[in-house]
Amino acid sequence: MKKQRKPKLAVWKFSSCDGCQLSLLDCEDELLAVAENIEIANFVEASRNVVKGPYDLSLVEGSITTPHDAERIHQVRRSSKVLITIGACATAGGIQALRNFKDVREFTSIVYATPSYIETLNKSTAIADHVFVDFELRGCPISKQQLVEVLSAFLNGRKPATPSYSVCLECKRRGTVCGLVTNGPPCLGPVTQAGCNALCPSYNRGCFGCFGPKETPNTNSLASYWKSLGTKDPELLRLFRSYNAYAESFRKESEAHEK
Repeated sequence: MKKQRKPKLAVWKFSSCDGCQLSLLDCEDELLAVAENIEIANFVEASRNVVKGPYDLSLVEGSITTPHDAERIHQVRRSSKVLITIGACATAGGIQALRNFKDVREFTSIVYATPSYIETLNKSTAIADHVFVDFELRGCPISKQQLVEVLSAFLNGRKPATPSYSVCLECKRRGTVCGLVTNGPPCLGPVTQAGCNALCPSYNRGCFGCFGPKETPNTNSLASYWKSLGTKDPELLRLFRSYNAYAESFRKESEAHEK
């Protein structure tokens, strides 16, 4: 009997910090189980051995910030049967999308001695703004448990079972006292997708929105609540401009508090 070919997996990096790729390496025992069923054909972070495409599954980390990125992502898409973006950079432009609210030429002239050497786009954008994406896995960084679930779903031909509810549910499960009730620090938990097990609220910190907006987030209502408690517009603006600043609902809410 002919041996069945393993699906070929490729992991690609664009403008990012590599944290989401490291989450894959951090899977350890789970990664060994995955490797039994998938051929890791192209993962430069882990191995210099690169097998040529096409690939059955591509995981893409990072945003599009340079003209070269904008061309290369189309090459990746053409060589990939299924393309999944991983992390806030790939799904929403990342922390580097803060440039989108200002003139990037002003930044380069301040930071670099010879700005003319810097070839960059005016905006940092998500992968889905350039090519079709089959599934988006959020987080900064992503959850390794969710990543294993996505890989398992791909191998078994089903839809990934990742949460669409808010961080608030994770707080309830942990028994964490709600900052909204106790007037604690401003928190994005009610409008942020679950995935971190409410890590920051468990340390008496507000949620920073690392996993991006949940389905149908009511950001205006949340901002109005914090404003009624005395939170000023500049603080609300900063609250929505972090890891997922250019996700549509967060972007629009931050712009509403910009003067």
